[in-house]
Amino acid sequence: MSERSGLKVDEQLRAFVEEELLAKVELTGEQFWSTLAGLQERFAPRIATALAERDRLQDRIDAWHAEHGAGSRDDYEKLLTDLGYLEPEPSSVPTIDVDRVDPEIAEVPGPQLVVPSTNARFSLNAANARWGSLFDAFYGTDALPQDHELAKGYDERRGAQVIAAADELLDELFPLERGSHADVTAYRPSTDGLAADTPDGAVGLADTSAFAGFTAPDADGRGNVLLVRHGLHVDLVIDPATQVGRQHHADVSDVVLESAVTTIVDLEDSVATVDGEDKALAYRTWLGLMTGDLVAEFTKGGETVTRRVHPDREYTAAGASAATGKGSDGSALTLPGRSLMLVRTCGHHMTTNAVLTADGEEVNEGVLDALVCAVAALYDLRGLGPHTNSRAGSVYVVKPKQHGPDEVALTVELFAAVEEALGLETNTLKIGIMDEEKRTTANLSACIGAAAHRVIFVNTGFLDRTGDEIHTCFAAGPVLRKGDMKSTTWLQTYEDRNVDVALAAGFSHRAQVGKGMWAKPAAMAEMLEQKIGHPKAGANTAWVPSPTAATLHALHYLRVDVHAVQSELAQRPMADRRNLLELPLSDPSTLSEDDVRRELETNAQSILGYVVRWVGMGIGCSTVPDLDGVGLMEDRATLRISSQLIANWLEHGVVDADTVRETFARMAALVDEQNEGQDGYPPMAPDLENSESFQAALELVFTGGSEPNGYTERALTQWRRKAKTTA
Repeated sequence: MSERSGLKVDEQLRAFVEEELLAKVELTGEQFWSTLAGLQERFAPRIATALAERDRLQDRIDAWHAEHGAGSRDDYEKLLTDLGYLEPEPSSVPTIDVDRVDPEIAEVPGPQLVVPSTNARFSLNAANARWGSLFDAFYGTDALPQDHELAKGYDERRGAQVIAAADELLDELFPLERGSHADVTAYRPSTDGLAADTPDGAVGLADTSAFAGFTAPDADGRGNVLLVRHGLHVDLVIDPATQVGRQHHADVSDVVLESAVTTIVDLEDSVATVDGEDKALAYRTWLGLMTGDLVAEFTKGGETVTRRVHPDREYTAAGASAATGKGSDGSALTLPGRSLMLVRTCGHHMTTNAVLTADGEEVNEGVLDALVCAVAALYDLRGLGPHTNSRAGSVYVVKPKQHGPDEVALTVELFAAVEEALGLETNTLKIGIMDEEKRTTANLSACIGAAAHRVIFVNTGFLDRTGDEIHTCFAAGPVLRKGDMKSTTWLQTYEDRNVDVALAAGFSHRAQVGKGMWAKPAAMAEMLEQKIGHPKAGANTAWVPSPTAATLHALHYLRVDVHAVQSELAQRPMADRRNLLELPLSDPSTLSEDDVRRELETNAQSILGYVVRWVGMGIGCSTVPDLDGVGLMEDRATLRISSQLIANWLEHGVVDADTVRETFARMAALVDEQNEGQDGYPPMAPDLENSESFQAALELVFTGGSEPNGYTERALTQWRRKAKTTA
């Protein structure tokens, strides 16, 4: 390790910072490391105090439950109030006052991707998923039922299905004055409007304002028709030379939707970063996205493919001058070619050995993240790259795992200190608040108030929030099965109240109200049916697992006017905070032996399927097949709820230690079988005692009751470091 400003810095991280991060900004290595040292000295004691307060509160809650069991809701409310866990409800919700917010966050409802920063290719895919092919999404997924076996190459029967489905959507979203888009033989856009030729003559759109722009056809007939609805754009790509264009009745080769309006580049739950090498890899992706220089090369079909971020898209605006093709202000219509990128950093509880203090203590990872990510964003803020991320001049940082308003206020102070050190305007660093811990949920108004000049995002996440719910009431009794949690009073109140508080705080047309991830990447028909519930619930963004899912989820925002929904929801009474205090406890006597066995197997298999990739392969987020072989998105949030549930059942005698160990051993063999043939996969079953992955999974369960807040990071990091050393 290298000595820098009293710190000991991992050599790979040092090289990244000094040779890459600082390459084109007016900041020396000495200034960077001395700034980090100062931030660590200033904030480490305060973070330690906050973590100690978490432990104090949990110890008191555990002791109360040990004496009273679940108790009554009124008594439980009094306990939390007396402890200072539950703060008094404000007479009115604090209103946010945030400036320099990009329209992708404030005005345009749409899907949001979350991508691991350790994978440059995936990150580029996400950045470029601002625009996605509806034809491809229909052709290649179950979103459009498949009624025959597809021919090799392009299947024209399937293509005809796709074209017909797209016509139906266009009729629904952008109806013509008369007739159907299926009747159109040619689209003729001009500065005067859009004309569609049909056998009955030329017709226009029923709503002429839906025509946003176009590119004029070239000599080969290639052009574009740009439509807009609810702030999202739809591009009809005209190209008679392509196979699809030749088949289409109006030469349309694709319908391209504005899809992933925003993307969270993740340094937290979806990555496995345990040392300086890993952190440098993750930071390099964020830096490359901010500079616009990120490149990924990979082999596909025997050929090397190079991927970069897409440029902006240029059109002639509807109503522009026929002579110049430009608007009245002399400008063409330019739309971003890339998703607006946010970055999710680590929570207050995380530390990293990538940098050590003079005393050999690990620095706070969230402090390091804040500084590195802000410095990387200087390239964007100062226009040093070919593309722009934030046109408003902001940096969007999603901060997870905050417990209550005091911790949010601590983040605000940290961001202010980083701004001061870098000479940034106050409130350049914006905050996304993950509403995933019970103390934040119960005091969400105060949390928003603590960041009223920075907050641009609140969202709900069933899995982490349920993991914290289980841990908070760990001593009260055995909890419900994971699937049964979704119908509980507290969870519905949590989902509703998050929206209610955000709207009362003035989020509409100013900030994002988010909902959680769709966890089945292959089940697109099911997603189309169910996930429309998110915009209908007032969320102007929600997480999706892939660019294809983003394109399909965009249909929901085209169908639902989220701003109108929010205006209506703002009139309803706010969900009762007391309902958050209904504990999700079960009566084990109502469960059969098969019920208990199935729940134990389901969660053990899920834990092992995820942990073996995290510990054994360094993969922080992936699609893991469940007991029935259905691929589910797994990250540390899913791991937290599964490990906490089994730990809780162990504590209360629903299952015993021998049964848990035997079940994990059987499930290890199953997980090995499910991953057979995968490159780099480390089998567990042949030597369970010496499998770092298997031992990590057991530790997560058997120490789950004492692990602070039920978090999984400590055990995962410890065993991943050991696995890397062994390898």
